[in-house]
Amino acid sequence: MSKKIINVIIDNVKTILGALIIALIIRSLIFQPFYIPSSSMEPTLLIGDRIFVSKYTYGYSKHSFPFSPNFFDERIQYKAPNRGDLVVFKTPADNRTDYIKRLIGLPGDEIQFVEGEILINNEKIKRKKIKNIQTIRCGKNLLETNVFEEELPNGVKYVAVYNKAGTLQNTKKFSVPYNHFFLLGDNRDCSKDSRYLESVGYVSFVNLVGKAQIIFFSNDTIKNRLLKFWNLNESFRFDRLFKNIK
Repeated sequence: MSKKIINVIIDNVKTILGALIIALIIRSLIFQPFYIPSSSMEPTLLIGDRIFVSKYTYGYSKHSFPFSPNFFDERIQYKAPNRGDLVVFKTPADNRTDYIKRLIGLPGDEIQFVEGEILINNEKIKRKKIKNIQTIRCGKNLLETNVFEEELPNGVKYVAVYNKAGTLQNTKKFSVPYNHFFLLGDNRDCSKDSRYLESVGYVSFVNLVGKAQIIFFSNDTIKNRLLKFWNLNESFRFDRLFKNIK
C-alpha cells in the first residue's frame, strides 16, 4: 500500500473521529434528539414526534452522557426545573429508560387527586373545560376524553385530557422528597408516571436528562402511510415542524 493511500486513510479516519467527537459533545452538552413512541403526552406530544431536548437547562449529571457513565453522583451547574416543564428523565426503576412527562410537583409539595382534580398543597389547580370530546390514542386503543386547560400555581398553562368513560378520581397524598420531583403525563388515564411508585415514582434531580424544547419533525407512524407516496400529506404532520413545545 502506497504512502499516499495510507495518508488518505489516516485523514479520513481523523475526519470521522472529529465528527463523532463533535456529535458526542453536542448530544451530551447542548441538544439531544428524542423520538416519542407512546401516547402518554397526547395531545401535547404525538406518537411519531421527534423533539430536541436541551441538555444544559438543568445542568449535567451522569445521565447527560451516553450509557450514563458513573463519573459522579450529583449535578454540575444545577438549575432547578420549573413547574410545567416537559422533562425527559431516566426512570428510577432502571436508570436507563427515557420518559418524558410534565413536572407538577416540586420538592416538599404534597400532590393529590380529589374527585378527578389535582391538588397541590391542598389547593386545587385552576382548570377549565375547553372541549367535551376529543379522541385520543392510548396504545392501540382510542379514548374519548374531556379536554381541560390547567394552570399551575406559577401561571404555566397547558392542555390535559381525562377519559370520559371514567378517570382517576381519588388518590392518597404524594409527598415529594427533597431533590425529587412529581411528574404526570398530559394524557392522564394513559400514562405511567409518578403516581405509580413501584415503576416510576418520584424522580431524583440526578435523573433529569433535559427539557423538551421543539418538535423538529413528525409523522404518523401508526397509520403506516410513510411508504405510500400519494398519502405523504397525511403521514407527515407539516403543521408540527419546528413547533415550540409548551
